[in-house]
Amino acid sequence: MVAPNESLSEIVARALAEDIGEGDLTSAATAPQGARARARIVQKQPGVVFGLAAVAETMRQCGAEADGLVVEGQWREDVPAEVVFAAGPATGLLAAERTALNFLGHLSGIATLTARFVAAVAGTGARILDTRKTTPGLRTLEKAAVAAGGGVNHRIGLYDAILIKENHVALAGGIAEAVEAVRAARPELGVEIECRSLDDVSTALEAGAERLLLDNMSPDELREAVALRDAAAGGDGDRPSLEASGGVGLDTVGAIAETGVEFISVGAITHSAPTLDFSLLLEPS
Repeated sequence: MVAPNESLSEIVARALAEDIGEGDLTSAATAPQGARARARIVQKQPGVVFGLAAVAETMRQCGAEADGLVVEGQWREDVPAEVVFAAGPATGLLAAERTALNFLGHLSGIATLTARFVAAVAGTGARILDTRKTTPGLRTLEKAAVAAGGGVNHRIGLYDAILIKENHVALAGGIAEAVEAVRAARPELGVEIECRSLDDVSTALEAGAERLLLDNMSPDELREAVALRDAAAGGDGDRPSLEASGGVGLDTVGAIAETGVEFISVGAITHSAPTLDFSLLLEPS
């Protein structure tokens, strides 16, 4: 998965250009002319590997070939473990090394942190969502990593779903007015609206929003929001879904999930995921 108007090859080319510039000075001086080599990328921390396609494309653009040795999206506890084998010109492997490891470590870190959040809510019925708090230019790669870790992708951008937030409400003149305006402009789309209080929840339910984003509410407030939603729905099985958001951490997500919300959005899984540790080991061939 890549940005809507940019291919994976373009993303990789941009990253390589940033790193290599006019040439790898050290490798040009130290590698014998025409030398070839083999390389293995080793996973050094437990976690979920994701980003093998970016690694392979990075190697390809540097004249080398890479083969993944593991299945992406699976938690691996036994490390160190070899995850990629590559071969080609020694200077190509050296030029690709940092960019390939940057992609792999970053995307695997996102998949790994997502998997930790998913495990923390297991059995509650709540699902972990990503957000738009992503690295510019890498959003869909990062969202693919979230999916590999067991999370659910929220909207990709401003163009593919409706989410009425606090500033939209202020401009429209209120929650009911904002929902009405969206219904008039895009009647074919479902409406999600941010609620910052239980009064907002009641108003949004009356306005007929399909999903409520419950922003920075305590577990007690979330439980009350669930009760308000259930009471408004009555016996109708088609009821608005609830998404908790704001200040969610691994230490709090379990309690949030137990309130009965269907979704929990976590910006940290993309904007604060620690890089998973990998290394590239090269030997002449």
